[in-house]
Amino acid sequence: MNMKTAALVKRWSLSSLVVLALGWTAVSNAQVNPYPNRPIKLVVPFVPGGTLDVVARLLGKNLSEAFGQAVIVDNKAGAGGVVGVDYVAKSAPDGYTLVLNSATPMVTVVSLQKTPYELLRDLSPVSQVSTFDYVLSVNAKSGIQNMQDLVQLAKKQPGKLNYASAGTGSGQHMYMELAKSVAGIQLQHIPYKGNGPAMQALLAGEVDLIFDTMLGILPQVQGGKLKPLMTSSAKPIAALSGVPTMESLYPGSSIQGWHGIFAPAATPKEVVALLADAIKKAVNGHEMGSKLKELGLEPSGMGPDAFYETVKRDQERWGKVIRENNIKAD
Repeated sequence: MNMKTAALVKRWSLSSLVVLALGWTAVSNAQVNPYPNRPIKLVVPFVPGGTLDVVARLLGKNLSEAFGQAVIVDNKAGAGGVVGVDYVAKSAPDGYTLVLNSATPMVTVVSLQKTPYELLRDLSPVSQVSTFDYVLSVNAKSGIQNMQDLVQLAKKQPGKLNYASAGTGSGQHMYMELAKSVAGIQLQHIPYKGNGPAMQALLAGEVDLIFDTMLGILPQVQGGKLKPLMTSSAKPIAALSGVPTMESLYPGSSIQGWHGIFAPAATPKEVVALLADAIKKAVNGHEMGSKLKELGLEPSGMGPDAFYETVKRDQERWGKVIRENNIKAD
């Protein structure tokens, strides 16, 4: 071996040792600093104070305790949730930036407008945190006693009855449009700027109907101010004994609301699995589970694969409702 060849061999050997050393260092670091080894950001794509924000803070507290790392709730509101979701979709796929969103704004916005992301291409469903139902209700003074009364009145006067919502694409809007379709009736949509104003309009007699969440409806029913006509659920709700479900009246039509966690696409499967397992334990634990129920929510903890299928199915169903009713973004 000449001197030139010997020098090359020595250089290659040193290079190989450096590569091996770096490889062992990476493995060692991964073992010493497993995920998560720094704070996690949990984005809420709406302003603070709503149910979604409360759920995020409950979950953040429980995950922080489970992981031994801070979980920071970051409210990034704008464009019906698009700003916050897009921020997460464009974040590094490392499990340190997540988004918590509700079903209807998460899946309907992509059918109502052009978004800078595609839901199931740019985001990975991690876990369904909780589920909830909607309740179609009228003012207790309306004289309408059940869905049969409502349908008969609506068919006698097509388009005369109206309903309130928190805005185009909101849960109240989507569920009432679904109810219109399955019941074969016409109703006029009156959008308001938020849940509170929509509910106040119904209580004041300015509108005829609302299809709101259990959290919004139940106190008013218990106070004798609203009359519930139908729930969106597949099964009867114990707190609303005797109120029929949408499924019992119109088979195949029920659809649940949910809150769910999403990560950027390409987040490692092992990280997604670890997050999903921690979320399942948190929401089904006594502390968080009982607090979710106080908010009118049911703990879920559905894993990534089943949640993916749920999101895909809901996106198809709500997209169909939007197309058939020619709903356009404001």
